[in-house]
Amino acid sequence: MDFIKETARGAEFERDYNVEQTQVMKAFTAYLNGSPPEYRFEVRDAIQGSLDEWDDYFRIDVGGYMRDIELKRTLKTQAVNELVTVFDDWQRSTSTFEEDVAIEMRDAGRIYLKSYSTKRNRLRQGDFNAVLDSPIRSNVVEHMRYHLPDDMPESDQLNRCAKFFQSEHFAQVPHEWISARLFATLKGMVKRGSYANREEARKRLSGVFEDISHISLHAPYCSAFIVDTPMADLVRQPTVALEHRYGVKIFSLNNWDDLLEWLDQLEADMSDEHRVGVAAAYPEPKFS
Repeated sequence: MDFIKETARGAEFERDYNVEQTQVMKAFTAYLNGSPPEYRFEVRDAIQGSLDEWDDYFRIDVGGYMRDIELKRTLKTQAVNELVTVFDDWQRSTSTFEEDVAIEMRDAGRIYLKSYSTKRNRLRQGDFNAVLDSPIRSNVVEHMRYHLPDDMPESDQLNRCAKFFQSEHFAQVPHEWISARLFATLKGMVKRGSYANREEARKRLSGVFEDISHISLHAPYCSAFIVDTPMADLVRQPTVALEHRYGVKIFSLNNWDDLLEWLDQLEADMSDEHRVGVAAAYPEPKFS
């Protein structure tokens, strides 16, 4: 972790919910404008700070984790247990991969609308705690409504939002495109016999929800991404093919030597001018 903090030099990913909302809002704007559905990537969508400028950054590290780590572990365990519980249903399923992706996309749109509707109804009933404890994604539809005419009836606005969630523009949102295919691919792997040992599945997939969220939100903005072995296997499946679609190299313990070779090649390709600049901007520390 210290290495990552030192070499990042102040550049970091935006919060997950910011990336998610940014992607959805950009797609919604394109939808309203009649622009093509293909998502237009911008580094600022997901990364704070400039990656291409010299800086005089220095770091002060304040350690400690302020949240309830035991609660987080408990919730992760519960989520994985619930996931593994549906594996038997998945094995009996006759749906196609395309149908499974469509189900994931449809459910994603419903969650946005339901989260917003629940928060709105709580506020109308005088429960102002909804402002504080509602899921952050409940704000997405609210922001979408800001882009619609003020004189448009609320029901029409929500209907317009619902149609967007059924559109190709929404289907091309990177976070939604990747996560839908990851879950549909995992379902297909289970149907073909993977993760037959349920206890082993719980261990191998212990962080699957956080991994899928992290990969789907951030991997498309990266040149390389390091994941654990089960996730590497998942994202390399032909139904996802993350490297092919987004050009991000995927590394895990199974191809660690490839990572080292890739890093060596990056260093070898540096120009002399670049090397001199790095040495001048970030000199090696001197120890007495």
